[in-house]
Amino acid sequence: MKKKALVTGATGFVGSNLCLKLISEGWEVYIISRKGSKYESIKNLKENINIYEYDGNLLNLSQYLIKINVNVVFHLASSIIIEHEPMDIYKLMNGNLKFGMEILEAMKISKTSLIINTGTYWQNYHSLEYNPVNLYAATKEAFEKIIKYYVEAEKIRCITLKLFDTYSENDTRPKLINLLNKFADEKIELDMSKGEQELDLIHVNDVIDAFIKSYEYLIENKDIKYEEFGVGTGKKINLKEVIDIFEKISRKKIKINWGKRAYRKREVMKIWKSYKLLLNWKVRISLEEGLKKNFE
Repeated sequence: MKKKALVTGATGFVGSNLCLKLISEGWEVYIISRKGSKYESIKNLKENINIYEYDGNLLNLSQYLIKINVNVVFHLASSIIIEHEPMDIYKLMNGNLKFGMEILEAMKISKTSLIINTGTYWQNYHSLEYNPVNLYAATKEAFEKIIKYYVEAEKIRCITLKLFDTYSENDTRPKLINLLNKFADEKIELDMSKGEQELDLIHVNDVIDAFIKSYEYLIENKDIKYEEFGVGTGKKINLKEVIDIFEKISRKKIKINWGKRAYRKREVMKIWKSYKLLLNWKVRISLEEGLKKNFE
């Protein structure tokens, strides 16, 4: 019998890659999206995915979960706002708290017991147990506390994966690591900070593996109610070093004016280090290997 997964955030970068991997491994994949969602990132997968467009009716969502009877929910949906404006709080609340609570309540009603939740290393500024970098990270932290209620009261079992910075050769997000080739080819001159902030860049294939391994970990360890793990390479690198590696691999030069821009408020200068790794998972793709894929 095929394993079944419900994926939220399936149209995002990590979510779409997770769907692709699950399908390739023979899973039956269901996704929840909002009405009017764009499916560009999964356009080649739509024939193999069951799409439920959520209209905000929790009872209908609960009945849908009863009908599909999935083995696990992979919860990746998120509203990411790095520096929020006052009106952004509603988007953060709805995307990171309200929708997640609706998923958990529907899981309770449908007796769906397993969820793999997605967090961020930004929840642990200065490696402290509680010190979110920004309001986005604070809402992710708050949602973890809500999950723990459902774990204790409703017998839901959960693993939260706190992701470090993801990338891949097919990433279309406007993030620096994905735009280096474009900047080099177009000889764009960049004004940047001093470049001393630490990063941990992990290839999306390794991240996807962590999600699937988390499900297997819960299946194999029935006594586990809630755990959280960091998903990173464990190798810190600063921004200047990333640029150096890219230039070496690509044999291209990027013109950067270091120190021309100020660091962001609460810039993460030292990355989170006091986290546990999932026991049945390991990193397979180094940064050098991952960047080389851009030129294969």
